[in-house]
Amino acid sequence: MKDLAVMVMAKRPQPGRSKTRLTPPYSAKMAAGLSEAFLRDVLTLVGAITAVTPFVAYAPPSEVAYFQHLAQGFALIPQLGESLGERLDHVLTSCLERGFERVVALSSDTPNLPMEYLSQAFSNLREPEIDVVLGPCDDGGYYLIGVKARPSHLVLDVQMSTPFVLKDTLAVADDENLSVHLLPAWYDVDTMSDLQRLQEDLSARHTMQTPYTRAFLESVQLVS
Repeated sequence: MKDLAVMVMAKRPQPGRSKTRLTPPYSAKMAAGLSEAFLRDVLTLVGAITAVTPFVAYAPPSEVAYFQHLAQGFALIPQLGESLGERLDHVLTSCLERGFERVVALSSDTPNLPMEYLSQAFSNLREPEIDVVLGPCDDGGYYLIGVKARPSHLVLDVQMSTPFVLKDTLAVADDENLSVHLLPAWYDVDTMSDLQRLQEDLSARHTMQTPYTRAFLESVQLVS
């Protein structure tokens, strides 16, 4: 058996389809550029982790060449399914069926996610009494899900992209008698207020993390 797979959920950034809640004031091209910077930083974060197998769960499936170039060293798996829940179920289950004992999937919209939160997720999943790990988002969703068995109802019976995703997921877990560990809360960057928060965090924390996001924001004079 293999131990741990970590996958980044990613869509190819495209003008008019990426970060649309940032347009305006961003142009569609700028919003797509920011989205790619986020993705590159999350890939860099995951790629630096030792003793795990990194994956990109990519969409649309036709964009395999783009992700082969962008995410060298990562295994690739297409996102299949109409809904986000179906796509999560597919990619998490596919990794488990490949022999991984634990699988973590995380958002590509958290470029400055602290590495220690990922480390906590891995440690928690090694605890025999913990079935599921979730990383709560401030918007009511989650930035990370970690499982040891097919998630099915956890993702298929929850309406995604609502302010109640985490609450509803915890309710399903309770019905399924699954023990859930919650990581510290963090945030996706989807709106201008989220971006302002990210800007403030990057300005206050001069670390080596998020080089692509920092360079992009500096290029449009949104961070110093």
